Amino acid sequence: MSKVLKFEGLLTNNGWLCPAYVELDADGNIYSLSQSESAAVTEYVNGYAIPGFQNAHSHSFQYAMSGLAEIHPDPTSQDDFWSWRETMYNIALSLDPDQFEHIATMLYVEMLSHGYTHVAEFHYVHHDKDGKRYTNHAEMGERLISAAKTAGIGITLVPIFYQKGGFGQDPVEKQRRFISASAQDYLELLISSEKASESYSKANVGLGIHSLRAVDKESISAAFAEAKNLPVHIHIAEQLKEVTDCLDFYEQRPVEWLLNTFDVNHNFHLVHATHLSDSEVAGIAQSGAHVVLCPSTEGNLGDGIFPLQSFQQQGGKWSIGTDSHIGLNPLEELRILDYGQRLTTHRRNQFISSSNGDTGLFGVDMALKAGRKAMGNGNKNYFAVGQPLDAVVVDAQAPLIATSRSEHILSTLVYSGDRSHFKGTIVNGDWKVKEGRHLQKGEVVSNFIKSLSELKIR
Repeated sequence: MSKVLKFEGLLTNNGWLCPAYVELDADGNIYSLSQSESAAVTEYVNGYAIPGFQNAHSHSFQYAMSGLAEIHPDPTSQDDFWSWRETMYNIALSLDPDQFEHIATMLYVEMLSHGYTHVAEFHYVHHDKDGKRYTNHAEMGERLISAAKTAGIGITLVPIFYQKGGFGQDPVEKQRRFISASAQDYLELLISSEKASESYSKANVGLGIHSLRAVDKESISAAFAEAKNLPVHIHIAEQLKEVTDCLDFYEQRPVEWLLNTFDVNHNFHLVHATHLSDSEVAGIAQSGAHVVLCPSTEGNLGDGIFPLQSFQQQGGKWSIGTDSHIGLNPLEELRILDYGQRLTTHRRNQFISSSNGDTGLFGVDMALKAGRKAMGNGNKNYFAVGQPLDAVVVDAQAPLIATSRSEHILSTLVYSGDRSHFKGTIVNGDWKVKEGRHLQKGEVVSNFIKSLSELKIR
């Protein structure tokens, strides 16, 4: 065996295992889990291990613009998602592959530091600055996989099909790096991305449609035909204008049209899905599709508030993502999601939880299992023999944690915790972040600062 870790506790599907002895094989997979010592302990960890968080929606390059769209010289002017998008386009057009990789590596290091162990990268910057295909079609996606490998985070690369500038409209010049003109072009990109993922054992791919406005019906159909068992990601109904434009073009609302047109199922992950009718909420839940909610970004952009309570009452499943990375704390994402519902319903118990009424556990459980599905991973075990040890470790000496009974740990963490409550993050049995510091952060930070200095955007 490779090593034996002893934790103060480890969260299982049936509750806390305290203490917890985790025996690992040479590949970082769990060989045994026990409350009693069966082999000599290699390392004692004064903390509680919970499953690593899953970041189900990321645009890595947008990390470089965090905070840059918050200065408004004319406060009377209209500022919304569409004006924010212009800033985003300008940055997307300026990045070379090295800068793109350095930004993603820095971001992934920060994600690990905040407890994420896997990310779904909704990737659409495919071509060079002139909009021409790289010799390696998946050049930019390969850079993202390299960034994830350097940082040590798992990645589901979701190369995105982006064809149009709007419903029935040609793409605009600033979208030139994103565009696959046909379904065949996109499927070639997908194949190249699958090949690139073979270079990293913690990488796989998904299939992605940017939005209904960005791909025509026939091309969406052709792409979906190739999805097989891949997770399918799509932005949908994020903005009111998108809903209005869809009604004008298809004479149906976005989610309504998607559900009526395609066989939407449990492999679908509908990102944002903010503006829904009651029948659309019911339709998503009945289809088995998941939604991906990014509360800090949705709040920052003024998108709106997802109808969570109704969706959950009908059995709907959701995961979380950090999208534009204006926030990177999974605990904050869960809080904002919950508190948005409390503020609109004037009731506190918005997370519909299991019979024990533990809302912290419910949030962690939902984000984990639906998040894994977004990565193409259907494993519902928190930790299990044969499964990699991917965990974030809660500091047992953090004051509120140290004074809490085990049944209060998760809700204490979710509702009052932050990054300082984590001792570190383990992926495949190895510490990637320990005592608050990523083990390779120095070089990563240097490359990031160099790239941002070259870009002169901040």
